[in-house]
Amino acid sequence: MKKTALTLALVAGVFTIQASLAQQAALPASTPGVAAKPQYPALPSETPDEFTAPVDSFDYVRRTVMIPMRDGVKLNTVILIPRKAQHAPMLLTRTPYNAAEMTAHAENSQLESVLQGYDNQPDVIVKGGYIRVVQDVRGKYGSEGDYVMNRPMAGTPFNPTPVDHSTDSWDTIEWLSKNVPESNGKVGIIGSSYDGFLPLIALVNPHPALKVAVPMNPMVDGWRGDDWFHNGAFRQINLSYILEQVVTRRNEAHWFTSHYDDYDTFMRAGSAGELARRRGVEQSGFWRKVVAHPSYDAFWQTQAVDQILAKQPITVPTMLVHSLWDAEDIYGAIAVYKAIKPNDKDNKVFLVMGPWNHGGQDGDGTHLGPIKFNSDTGMHFREEILMPFLDRYLKDEPPAEALAATIAPVTAFETGTNKWRALDRWPAGCVTGCFIAPATLRLAADGKATLTNTAPVPLSKPAHKNDYDEYVADPAKPVPYRQRPIPPYGYDEAKGQTWPRWLVDDQREASGRTDVLSYTTGVLTAPVKISGEPVAHLLAATSGTDADWVVKVIDVYPDQMASQPELGGYQLMVSADIFRGRYRESLETARPIAADKALPYRFALPTANHVFLPGHRIMVQIQSSWFPLYDRNPQTFVPNIFYAQPADYKKATQRIYHDSYIELPLVGASVK
Repeated sequence: MKKTALTLALVAGVFTIQASLAQQAALPASTPGVAAKPQYPALPSETPDEFTAPVDSFDYVRRTVMIPMRDGVKLNTVILIPRKAQHAPMLLTRTPYNAAEMTAHAENSQLESVLQGYDNQPDVIVKGGYIRVVQDVRGKYGSEGDYVMNRPMAGTPFNPTPVDHSTDSWDTIEWLSKNVPESNGKVGIIGSSYDGFLPLIALVNPHPALKVAVPMNPMVDGWRGDDWFHNGAFRQINLSYILEQVVTRRNEAHWFTSHYDDYDTFMRAGSAGELARRRGVEQSGFWRKVVAHPSYDAFWQTQAVDQILAKQPITVPTMLVHSLWDAEDIYGAIAVYKAIKPNDKDNKVFLVMGPWNHGGQDGDGTHLGPIKFNSDTGMHFREEILMPFLDRYLKDEPPAEALAATIAPVTAFETGTNKWRALDRWPAGCVTGCFIAPATLRLAADGKATLTNTAPVPLSKPAHKNDYDEYVADPAKPVPYRQRPIPPYGYDEAKGQTWPRWLVDDQREASGRTDVLSYTTGVLTAPVKISGEPVAHLLAATSGTDADWVVKVIDVYPDQMASQPELGGYQLMVSADIFRGRYRESLETARPIAADKALPYRFALPTANHVFLPGHRIMVQIQSSWFPLYDRNPQTFVPNIFYAQPADYKKATQRIYHDSYIELPLVGASVK
């Protein structure tokens, strides 16, 4: 009896389970937005249908909105409003780097903590009572639309659509000025790097509510001297950036490391094109454009922001911010200043130069690597220059200190003496009583350099055909751009990623190599100040049919430094750059170099504002590779170096004639 009852019960149980499964299978799929009925009503879920965070204690209010553009695409925009804000100005950053993350660096009730991190100035924003707005550009993260790297201007052959970053900025500012009731309707746009490129584009047909722009370390010309090339040499270190930034909307693909030393990673691959293939970068539309345009053709020329802005007057007060040791965009800010200042009839263009790395003005500016500046230069910039500048143009009633602040047309930190200089233009050696004249730093025999006030002369052919130094450049053993092992490109110091400060690395490692020429002055007995761009004038020959020339101007410290012993004999780069020889005759058209023939090369180096102090020496280093920062030149002319084959890479004998010199922008007055 008991056995029969148990059997019937088991059978009934199986029936019940089967019926339940059949019923579930027959249920319609859950409707989006409608909560499904609890599967087990007797034991309900402990997760609420919707969680509402209690934020009443926060000192700010967060809003996330999708702002429509003129073509119907909506851009994800985060708005952080100080609680109880009234008639507050708005500070906008447009970015491809995740607006949600940039406005949530910490889970905190304090706005200043939330904004700690990349491309924010929390001390300025919070103290100034600004409404902070950060927006994803089209095609990135929460925004709709298609992403195009540094989207070209609408109406050009490279952008047949009616929209670009100028129109998107206009539409965004139009919406903000009318839909943020806590604001006064005034907008300032600010940002660094790519986020610095975007304020410059916003100056093209600017919205009337745009009252101020602060482009910091902006990307301006990707071929002449910013992220992708320098004078034709490809900056292959940025391959990882291209992969992570372009191939997915939310940067979900990541570059992987195959060697502890980046030198080995790039060397084993061969060409930059081959490494890109191995990593999948060639799937990126932008990469295919880079490979298709290795020369300075219309693709790059029409995107050069300095040339775009040179065609119109600047109507919005604009403060360009430049870092003297910017490892990524050392060309852009100065190029824009030179382009737009001649049209600045109403004195709306300002320039600030500081002793920083890329974006360093937002952080601790007391030092860069081992080089100390005797004060927090970043804080000085933010509190004494940036804050009064923003307050003056964005607030309905600027505070008295903002109106009283004297913001010079050019504020330049002078390295060496570690002093801020207020100037009326750039370049300028001082406010009054001095001048800048080109001086000649001649590269002489026996590794000597001689500085004279004689005017530079054009080079054509050697004065003495046997008066030269030479070295063998071997593509199989390229000169490292920093001491090996070279850590991967990145910004995490805890992981040993010291890329942002490599420009202040000690150059003694290079000066001891047989494939690097070094020329040094005697010990200086008086200060020597340079303000502006040094210019390399090389008379050089190669046994190959192509060559790269790297020129570095270096401050050599005394053999002993009692105040900081580790700087004894330190070789600090003050200005340096590379030039790809195939563009000697034309930047637009690559041509082979005549082998074993002395030919003149002339190219500018990044701007400097430096004093070589008594007891120091001035050094010039010349080499033919800077690896793996730049791709190797095969030294055999090939139509496109991205496709260079192993057999193309050959040794070459390089000769530097003693007619060569560096033109220095020498300040003709005593340093005060």
